[in-house]
Amino acid sequence: MVGNGSVRVVQGEFGAALSVTIDDVAQAAGVSIRTVSRVLNKAPNVGDQTRKTVLETIDKLGYSPSIRARALASGRSFLIAVVQDDPNAHVISALQRGIVETCSRHGYELVVHPVRFGDPEIAADVESFVRRSRVDGLIVLPPTSEIAAIPARLTQLGVPSVGIASVSLPEYPSMLVSDERGATFELGRRLVELGHRRIALIEGPPHFRSAQERRAGFLAALPEPMPEHYRQKGDYGFESGLAAAEALLSLDQPPTAIFACNDIMAAAVLKVARERDVRVPGQLSVAGFDDSDIASMVTPALTTIRRPLTDMARLATETLLAMIDDPNGAQPHKSITLSLIQRQSVAPPEKT
Repeated sequence: MVGNGSVRVVQGEFGAALSVTIDDVAQAAGVSIRTVSRVLNKAPNVGDQTRKTVLETIDKLGYSPSIRARALASGRSFLIAVVQDDPNAHVISALQRGIVETCSRHGYELVVHPVRFGDPEIAADVESFVRRSRVDGLIVLPPTSEIAAIPARLTQLGVPSVGIASVSLPEYPSMLVSDERGATFELGRRLVELGHRRIALIEGPPHFRSAQERRAGFLAALPEPMPEHYRQKGDYGFESGLAAAEALLSLDQPPTAIFACNDIMAAAVLKVARERDVRVPGQLSVAGFDDSDIASMVTPALTTIRRPLTDMARLATETLLAMIDDPNGAQPHKSITLSLIQRQSVAPPEKT
C-alpha cells in the first residue's frame, strides 16, 4: 500500500544480476559511477563511444539497477500513478493492462489511487496523495478525468499528468480524447439505414461527460426526435440495464432497436429479451459501447463501438513518460477515433 488506499503494482524480476553493483559496472567500463548513472538516465552529456561502452558492459555483466538506486541517482521515484473511479472491471482491466505493460518496459512501477467520483474533496485528495507518494506523473482515467480541478492542482505542483476522456479539457497539459459523440452518431445512422424507426436509448449516468457525448451523438443521427418513453435512464450497471429493458419491452409499441450506452447494459437487454422470447436480431436489434470482453461472450455476439482501451493506455503512458523526460516538450492533445464493430445482434427490422 502507498499512503491511504493506494495500491502499488510492482513489476520486475529478482535474480543473480542483483549482486552486480553500479560500482562493478563503472570499474569494468573504466568510467566513473556518475557516468554510468548518466547513461542509465539517458542524460545528453555523455559521448557516444562512452555510452556504447557502458551499455555493452551493463549487458555483459547483467546489471539491473534497483528502483531505489535509480531514484537516488536521478532524483525521480520511478513511480507512475493512475487515478481512477470506474466500477466497470472490463474497462479498468483493459486500461491497466496497457499502462502496466508500458511501465514495465520503461522500468517504472505503477501505483493505483482509487477515488470516489462526486467527492467534493477529490482534487485535494489527489494532491495529498501526490505529496505522500512522490510519483513522477499521473494518468487520470474517466470519469475522474472530467474534473478540471485535478489537472489544475497537479500543474501547480509541477507534476505532469495525462487525462483520458471523451472531451478535451484545457487544464491538462496532454490528453487522449476519444470521439464518442462521432462514434454513436455513426451507430445511430447505421440503424436508420437498416430501416429502424422505433429506436430506443438506454443512457449512462447523466453527470458523466461520456454519457452526455454518447447520448448527443446518437440522438443527432435520428431523423426525428426520439419519444421520451424510448429514452430510459441507466447508470452503466447491469441492474439498470435490466430495469430499462423491462420498461422498453413492456410498451404497447416496443422498439425494434435499442442502443445501450455500454456493453454491460446491452448484455442486460439481451437477457430480458431472451426471457420474454423476443428474438434478437429478428424482432429486436441491440447495440452497446466499449467492445469489452463481454461483447463477444454473449449470444448473439454484440454489435458495439470499440474503444481501443489497451492501446489508448499504452499511448497515454508513453506520452506521460515523454513529459517526464522532457518537461519543456510539447505534448498536444490527441484525438482517438473509435470503430463500429458489427456482429450478430443488429439486423434490419422484420417486415410486418
